[in-house]
Amino acid sequence: MVLKSRKTETSIYYIEIFSMAIEVLWSNKLRTGLTMLGMIIGISSVIGITSIGQGVQKATEKEIQSLGTNVLQIFAGAAVRGNISQGLGSTSTLTWEDAKAIASQAVSADVVSAYLQGKEQVVYEDKNTSTNIYGTDLNYPEVRNTYPQEGRFFNQEELNDSKEVAVLAPTVKRNLFGDKKNIVGKVIRIKGEAYKIIGVMEAKGSQGPTDRDDAIYIPLTSMSARIVGNNALSGISVNNILVKSKTQEQLIAAQFQITNLLRIRHNIYPPQEDDFRITNQADIIKTFTSIVGLLTVMVVAIAGISLVVGGIGIANIMLVSVVERTREIGIRKAVGAKNSAILNQFLAEAIIISSIGGVIGMGGGILIASVASLAFNIPFVISVSSIVVGSGLSFSVGLLAGVIPARNASKLDPITALRSD
Repeated sequence: MVLKSRKTETSIYYIEIFSMAIEVLWSNKLRTGLTMLGMIIGISSVIGITSIGQGVQKATEKEIQSLGTNVLQIFAGAAVRGNISQGLGSTSTLTWEDAKAIASQAVSADVVSAYLQGKEQVVYEDKNTSTNIYGTDLNYPEVRNTYPQEGRFFNQEELNDSKEVAVLAPTVKRNLFGDKKNIVGKVIRIKGEAYKIIGVMEAKGSQGPTDRDDAIYIPLTSMSARIVGNNALSGISVNNILVKSKTQEQLIAAQFQITNLLRIRHNIYPPQEDDFRITNQADIIKTFTSIVGLLTVMVVAIAGISLVVGGIGIANIMLVSVVERTREIGIRKAVGAKNSAILNQFLAEAIIISSIGGVIGMGGGILIASVASLAFNIPFVISVSSIVVGSGLSFSVGLLAGVIPARNASKLDPITALRSD
């Protein structure tokens, strides 16, 4: 019974402490609100930025994975003009014959596709648009995991005979034909040549700033002969070769086999540099995830500065409050209040301010993440860890910020305090 009575007394004691703290804070609403502001900004920034970073990461991973994580990209070498690199694929170091050799000799390669890319003005009646033209072979849809939603892709005969046929991606269709439903059979002009539309590809969306639906696909032979006209010394030059393995685990073996095969075909021997570069989608995902993670940590660290500023603000306001309430503290001590009671009340005020500010900040962070998700079309992700960290930080900052003012208040001499104005 004695133990139960002591627990009850302790509970009543802390209830009174927090009740008095709330009463004091409520009587100074403006000061309390301004003190909370730093905490609100800090916590909402931490949660909002972390959530946006994770949303961007998931969206990009999804886009890259939609192209296949078991795909290798082989880029032609970079041309150099005036000591300035023109970028990968700017010189003719890869050929369609290289792609065919990879398909027949690299045992880890399942499907191989080559393409030649350019940008041209495309015209339909009185409308025109500048878009990417891809000259591809028949395997491109399978490697890129993108297929026609209307009509069809070109066939082997059309590829062999350099037929003037085209498959449009959705953005080009919209730019040239608006809301027209059936455009298969229509004729467009590319570089003065008439091309018959035989299909429309499914929508793939954007990858970063690149609209993957802003494209037209034509046979590689037509692209080389009629659009680009830059055949290699032997065969048809291409900008890229795509290689799809059966599983992601076979990518390393495929990359090793392809590297050695191309070095032999291109007469490259040590210490000569390769005139091509091979990348894989899995590495791109890992690299991007790492970069986004580092950026998120950096921005969250910057947002954490707001928490420090908020803590300093709480400490300052509490110190001012001690000075303003010196006489009150003296009266309470004169009627028997212990130092611990004064200490606990000021700590309670600091903790209440930071905790309420933290809760409001969490709501603000979730709201920021929600608005960003709708505005930028990214997944809405709320990290439980960021909420836990935010809660812990808000409580810890309030506790630490209240320690010195509370300690100063508890050590005031009651006679000196009573004499203050």
